[in-house]
Amino acid sequence: MSKAEQTKQKIIQKAAVIFNKKGYAGASINDIMKATGLQKGGIYNHFKSKDEIAVAAFDYTLGLIVDAAIAKVGSENTAIDRLHAFVDTFRGFTSQPIGTGGCPVLNTAVESDDTHPRLRLHVQGAVNNIRALISSIVELGIRQGEIATSTEHEQVSTVIFVTIEGAIMMSKLYGTDIYLDRAITHLHQYINDLSLSPPALKPN
Repeated sequence: MSKAEQTKQKIIQKAAVIFNKKGYAGASINDIMKATGLQKGGIYNHFKSKDEIAVAAFDYTLGLIVDAAIAKVGSENTAIDRLHAFVDTFRGFTSQPIGTGGCPVLNTAVESDDTHPRLRLHVQGAVNNIRALISSIVELGIRQGEIATSTEHEQVSTVIFVTIEGAIMMSKLYGTDIYLDRAITHLHQYINDLSLSPPALKPN
């Protein structure tokens, strides 16, 4: 990695923490300058705008979460176990998040709803990719005879994704993992109900 690439990566990593904690509106170029030790010109040598930095920072933080989920999913053989593993990626997420500042999807989606259409479209694309990952696991389960052919993979992906994101919001709001833990327990039962085989017991 060249020195320029290292500098750009440093900006992204530092900005990711700032945007995820302060939000797009609350974060400033001055914040990024202080965190990186770079002048404004040094930052804009690598990025055209604050929007571009925000998108790169969002991708970086989300990438950490997706990589963690894929690692857990990839360690399992059956589709049902892979769904359980995906859900368990988020256990303890609010007290020990993957990437400082919580969930970038939740944080950015709320803030970008009406004021930052570029970010909103980018988050939509990220959510579509995450749901596609869940859907692909369900489709695998259908092909392997683990899950009923009548199962709607898009419905399953929506239920899992929305339940996790909503639980993260509740747990972050109240400063406790209990709501996320309850949601994960519920999702484990939901996944067991999808299985055509007797379920293995999953931790509460």
